[in-house]
Amino acid sequence: MSDPDDIRAWQRLDAQTTTSGRIEDKDIMRLADLGVAHVINLALETHPEALAGEGDKLAAQGIAYTYIPVPFDAPGEDHFAAFVEAIDKGPKPVHVHCIMNWRVSAFFYRYNRDRRGLPEPAARKMMERQWSPDGHDSNEARVWAEFIARTDE
Repeated sequence: MSDPDDIRAWQRLDAQTTTSGRIEDKDIMRLADLGVAHVINLALETHPEALAGEGDKLAAQGIAYTYIPVPFDAPGEDHFAAFVEAIDKGPKPVHVHCIMNWRVSAFFYRYNRDRRGLPEPAARKMMERQWSPDGHDSNEARVWAEFIARTDE
């Protein structure tokens, strides 16, 4: 089965990792058909576009689910630590999503740069396929620019 490019902001990072924006009911079976074993959701369940009952719907298809609610205006190191643990210890293949693939792309920027040792320009290029907080003049963009500037060192 080919990648479902019609899922919002779909991106394949490697053979074991895909990301996207929000998923819908119709996408649950599509992820299962791709062999996804684990879904990590960084969006808030209260967002109007969030999939209600997502964890139960994934479980019904035998897909593990990790929910890490990351407020868009306050991504924290505790969120990032939970993300790293879910990526490192959870089943593969893994699909990680939020609403627009902005949270996810920023989290993977740091993960790829600091954990996988990807050169910064390559990690940034991968993130910027979806979004970059740099150069935007809003409080949230500044919060995310600070978040991605942090390092694990």
